Amino acid sequence: MTSKKIAFIGAGSVVFTQGLLTDIFAFPELREVHIALHDIDAERLRTAEGAARAIAGKTAAAPRITAHADRRAALEGADFVINIVQVGMNEATRTDFNVPAGFGIRQTIGDTLGIGGIFRALRTFPLLKALGEDIAEVCPDAWLLNYTNPMAMNVQYLTQATGLTRVVGLCHSVYWTMRDLSELVGVPYEEVTYRAAGVNHQAWVLRFEHEGVDLYPRLDALIADDAELRRRVRVDMYRRLGHYPTETSEHSSEYVPWYLGHASEVERLRLPIGDYLNIIEENTAEYEKTRAALAEDTELEVEATMEYAPQIIHSITTNTPRTVYGNVQNRGLIDNLPSTGTVEVPCLVDGLGVQPTRVGALPAQCAALNRNYLSMNDLVVRAAIEDDPRSIRQAAMVDPATAGALPVERIWELCDAMVLAHGELLQPSLRVTLGS
Repeated sequence: MTSKKIAFIGAGSVVFTQGLLTDIFAFPELREVHIALHDIDAERLRTAEGAARAIAGKTAAAPRITAHADRRAALEGADFVINIVQVGMNEATRTDFNVPAGFGIRQTIGDTLGIGGIFRALRTFPLLKALGEDIAEVCPDAWLLNYTNPMAMNVQYLTQATGLTRVVGLCHSVYWTMRDLSELVGVPYEEVTYRAAGVNHQAWVLRFEHEGVDLYPRLDALIADDAELRRRVRVDMYRRLGHYPTETSEHSSEYVPWYLGHASEVERLRLPIGDYLNIIEENTAEYEKTRAALAEDTELEVEATMEYAPQIIHSITTNTPRTVYGNVQNRGLIDNLPSTGTVEVPCLVDGLGVQPTRVGALPAQCAALNRNYLSMNDLVVRAAIEDDPRSIRQAAMVDPATAGALPVERIWELCDAMVLAHGELLQPSLRVTLGS
């Protein structure tokens, strides 16, 4: 079997890189792959390379590992490209929280919708465009497996701005939601059958069964008997919408106007405001722990992650059929969502690649929320592609959490403040203030 080349873009996200490599090397057929690591931070790149060699050394793997400050060198001849960049790193993330907080905006994660999601996308798009151009030139047949958030906006931008067609966004939310639900109802995950679809971080569990029996009634009984369960946002959403959402309550609260704008709901549903700021500190601590372990030549503690990218790479390489959940352009996969939007659906993967499954129509109430989500996404992508700073403000006006918290003049003032705060991370045409 011909050895495959896998390029990691943003390999300095060392903790995530380690988990993916552990999964890749667990497949005997992938133990001699070429791992090409790229990052613009020289120290993080060295740490990622050291971690990769340490992980390979703990297994029977014998990969070729190379590290590249130059992105095109890492991409040259790649069969798969895994994108895990975070433009602006922790400082930009703190800006995404601190500036909106001054306007009274509450956020928990801030990486998908909301004012944080908007500007996370806008500072990522220039990198995605350059990456897409490089892939088109030096590895045009590669599959681009994107993990960088905001997932749906990034995949839509890649599809519309770069012309790449082998683009799939990957997220573990469906998988972990179903593992958690299986544990909750007391059925082994391996025995559960399910189907979900919608948009990333706001897909819906359409079927949830064990041996052909619907498990939703069992879930309903548990919720009815447990007041603490009812203090979860997504349980609250499920009770009112009829289908369980596939993302944590922290995330889910940011995509609707009903929770974060109300102090009573924040308390009732135990919403951790600013939680992602704690997460990035934990990630930094894990990175430092890895760096210290390598310096002291002590064993790295790395666990398998069950992420989709290694499974996709294995399936395409070995023609092993699998079903994963992928984020792709709609193109008729979900009838009652826009065709240009990014949807999350089951995908068959084998030697032919990633093949999305047509779902049909979502329940009307679920599609209504998803359409609002995708309308906001479309305005953000439009802002970048058409060099239109007004579309940024219009996206924030459409965003449920932002619109639910601020009058329109303050929304425009907030966007101006965010533009000034992020400065040169944005493309030049969008670095303008418009006033209220």
